[in-house]
Amino acid sequence: MDARILDRLRCPVCGEPLAEAYAGTARALRCPRRHSFDVARQGYVNLLAGRAPHPGDTAEMVAARADFLAAGHYDLISTALAEAAVAEVGPAAGAYPLVVDAGAGTGRHLAAVLAALPDAVGLALDVSKPALRRAARAHPRAAAALADTWQRLPLADGAATLLLNVFAPRNGAEFHRVLGSGGALLVVTPAEDHLAELVGSLGLLRVDPAKEDRVAGSLGGHFVRSTETVHRRELALTRPEVATLVGMGPSAWHTDPAGLAGRVTALAEPVRVTVAVRLAVWRPAPR
Repeated sequence: MDARILDRLRCPVCGEPLAEAYAGTARALRCPRRHSFDVARQGYVNLLAGRAPHPGDTAEMVAARADFLAAGHYDLISTALAEAAVAEVGPAAGAYPLVVDAGAGTGRHLAAVLAALPDAVGLALDVSKPALRRAARAHPRAAAALADTWQRLPLADGAATLLLNVFAPRNGAEFHRVLGSGGALLVVTPAEDHLAELVGSLGLLRVDPAKEDRVAGSLGGHFVRSTETVHRRELALTRPEVATLVGMGPSAWHTDPAGLAGRVTALAEPVRVTVAVRLAVWRPAPR
C-alpha cells in the first residue's frame, strides 16, 4: 500500500497507527497492539472491527454498475465531482491530499477525481467485497478498504482533504472527525426527477421528497453547506441498459426479477431517461 495512504490509516479497534506485516506470502496491516487485518489477494484490506451488519451490494449489482458506468452514462457525476475537487483543493491541502470516497462502490468516481488531482492519493471505503475488488484496481494512486461508514472510520483525525459521498450513507460525526479543517465534503444525491420516467412504468423506488432534509439532518451541526448545483442529462437507453440500470441500484432489492423483465420488454426503444443529481459542497463546522 502507498505509504502516503498507510500513514493516515488507524486501527479500527484501538486507533493506533498501522504498518504492513507479512507471514509468508500473506499480507496484513498490523498495529503496535498486534491487532491484525488481512489484505485480500484482490488488493483491498479488511478494516472492519467485528462483523458488518449488512454485506452491501451483491456481486450481480456491482457487475451491473460497472457495466453501466463503463458505458459513460453517469460520467456527468464523475465530471462534476472532479471539477468541484479541483476548485476545492488548493495550496493549503499539503503535498499529498487524501481523497476518501465513503461508499465508493467500484471506485470510478474516485478515479475521476484522482485523475484531476495529480498530487492526490485516494482511499475507497465500502462494505461490499465485490465492489472493493474493483475499487482496489480503479486507480494507481488509490487503495481500498472494507469498512462500515456507520462505525468509526479507520482514519486519523483530520486525515482527509476531500470526502466524496455519492448515493451513500452519511455519518456526519465521523466525516467531521476525519476531514481536515480546511477540507470539503462533496455529497451527491438524486434530484426529484432522477430516473422519473422509469418509476411508474417499472415500479421503482421513488426519490424521497424529504431527501434533502434528511441529508441536512445527518450533517447539520457538523457541517455547513457552502454551494449546491444540479446536474441533469437525458439518456437514450436500450432495454438491456435499462435492466442494467435497475439492477445496479436500490430497486434491485425490491423488484421481482420476472415481473421487471416483462415490464422492461414492453418499453419502446430508445428509452428516454433523465439523470438528475444534486452536488452539494459542505464545509466542516469549527471544532
